[in-house]
Amino acid sequence: MATKSRAEKMEKTRIKLIAAGRKAFGEKGYAAASMDELTAGAGLTRGALYHNFGDKRGLLAAVVDEIDSAMAQKAKDAGDTAGGGWNGLIAEGRTYIELALEPEVQRIVLLDGPAFLGDPSQWPSQNRCLQATIRTLQELAAQEAIKSVDIEALARLLNGVALNAALWVATSEDQQTTLQNAIAAFECLASGVLKKP
Repeated sequence: MATKSRAEKMEKTRIKLIAAGRKAFGEKGYAAASMDELTAGAGLTRGALYHNFGDKRGLLAAVVDEIDSAMAQKAKDAGDTAGGGWNGLIAEGRTYIELALEPEVQRIVLLDGPAFLGDPSQWPSQNRCLQATIRTLQELAAQEAIKSVDIEALARLLNGVALNAALWVATSEDQQTTLQNAIAAFECLASGVLKKP
């Protein structure tokens, strides 16, 4: 029983730190967020941060994973609402790009994430998105709805287009216009793989 309560306490500490990191990184950005302020705001010590995440960068990785995973879930929900299949795949990409308008997503995932964590295609959350896209494309290939092309290559390119479109929207001075242009281009490029566009 003591082990369970210790594990529960550790999980609660982890959740508190991620929430504090999310707030601090969202408001101030990763570089300006102080570890002391961050841990004090959660009622914890720097030792708790080091124990759970190794360092501030480790906390950023956990925060990015949480937000990016939520983005992927919203995209999946949009795909399900669109009926799955090809329409669902396009809805997922469109939704992911649209999420670039959210300030927290912009600052933490699309700006600070790549700047401090490196190539987003190497993040665990992006790999989960890739695997989901591969599964959808495999289903479409089995239905002979798409041209014969390497599924992993296609999935990587489609995900890369959506991610780069989101990055473009996040850094654009005219985000609404960029969003519309990015979505139109994403849909145009993606439709090239359909047997009957």
